[in-house]
Amino acid sequence: MNLYSLMQQRTEAQGPIRVGVIGAGKFSSMFLTQASTTPGIHVVGVADINVPKAKAALERTGWAAERYAAVSLEDAVKTGGTHVLENSDELISFGPIEVILEITGNPIIGTYHALKAIDNGKHVIMVNVEADCMVGPILQRRAQAAGVVYAMAYGDQPALICEMVDWARTVGFDVVAAGKGTKYLPEYNYSTPDTVWNYYGFTDEQLASGDYNPKMFNSFLDGTKSAIEMAAVANGTGLIPQDEGLNFTPAGVDELSTLIIPKEHGGTLSRTGTVEIVSSLNRDGSDVYRDLRWGVYVTFEARTDYAVQCFAEYGVQTDPSGRFGELYRPYHMIGLELGVSIAAAVLRGEATGSPTGFRGDVVTTAKKDLRAGDTLDGEGGYTVFGKLAPAAVSLERNALPLGLAHGAKLIRDVPKDRTVSWDDIDADESLLAVQVRRELEAEFRAEHEAEQAAAA
Repeated sequence: MNLYSLMQQRTEAQGPIRVGVIGAGKFSSMFLTQASTTPGIHVVGVADINVPKAKAALERTGWAAERYAAVSLEDAVKTGGTHVLENSDELISFGPIEVILEITGNPIIGTYHALKAIDNGKHVIMVNVEADCMVGPILQRRAQAAGVVYAMAYGDQPALICEMVDWARTVGFDVVAAGKGTKYLPEYNYSTPDTVWNYYGFTDEQLASGDYNPKMFNSFLDGTKSAIEMAAVANGTGLIPQDEGLNFTPAGVDELSTLIIPKEHGGTLSRTGTVEIVSSLNRDGSDVYRDLRWGVYVTFEARTDYAVQCFAEYGVQTDPSGRFGELYRPYHMIGLELGVSIAAAVLRGEATGSPTGFRGDVVTTAKKDLRAGDTLDGEGGYTVFGKLAPAAVSLERNALPLGLAHGAKLIRDVPKDRTVSWDDIDADESLLAVQVRRELEAEFRAEHEAEQAAAA
């Protein structure tokens, strides 16, 4: 409730929070435009493999050229300016920087950046959900041991969903489900970068006027991004994915408490205490009334009859029984809200959502019949998409995590809609991300076996 006043006090006493940004895409640009007018945040450096692109992002988001003209990171600290550089290692290892924002979207390089930042005593705001859902529990534990914060990015949907789950539990409700809205039809699972624009309805003129990445947009459409974000939410909240993954139930904001509850109570869920995506399209392609395409939600159950009575008295949207309620936020503002994560990490030592265990995973799934010798192209591509699964189910299948699918070469055929397993590829065990993922899987298996032994 008092982050802003804490940031004012910090700025007056010690100067603004010193931040390093890795990646200069859309999310980063949204953060940068806010940081340009926030006295409590000093962007010391922006690292991107394409320096002209990074400078263009600063210019586009309202930065005067003299503000990012610092010739070095040391110069940026002295002048209050910003240095734009290609070398992310130099940014991460620079002593005065307190917080690293990892915004590359690449799960392999993101894992490396996070570990290096933790080793250098920096707080990490992991905008890179692709890396977080793949190895986040290991990164969080490493950060905790190092005395720094590893956090989801406030403004992105997973952190906002975690906040709503925390609210419901804190006030004493049982969380039934939590998630977000998106535009979805089953046929979208097989969309490719060649078909994505037709599904979105963008014109050639629109595409020519903006920075539209077809693979990125396709990952939102084909269900991969939804699986990634819900795996992160599951790992951060303790909610367990349904065995079938995500149903993408068509539901508007007035129907959440009726539809996104267990089947035995008239809803669509196969379990309670789970994550789910709601679609803004009915299965016939028509628009859902009062959809939640850009928003997030939580459904919850009252524990007492008196609480049910209070729901009715205060106009809470409920199911017909009056026992299941809902709360939603109609939209999220992505990078515009990222300052909350930065302030919470530095001023309170708190994470705006962080993995507490390995409960959800994104399994690589064939979009078409794949042949030995094919090379997978990862998230949003032509060959595979990501499906949500409980972690235990993923490991039973020896599933290849979606974050490691880009560039992987198949050594045997995989039929359409089948999970791609570790055994189906020639894995590069020298990759740091592969090694960290193997560590996570080994630890989970050991914990699972110990729990089974204790139960027996």
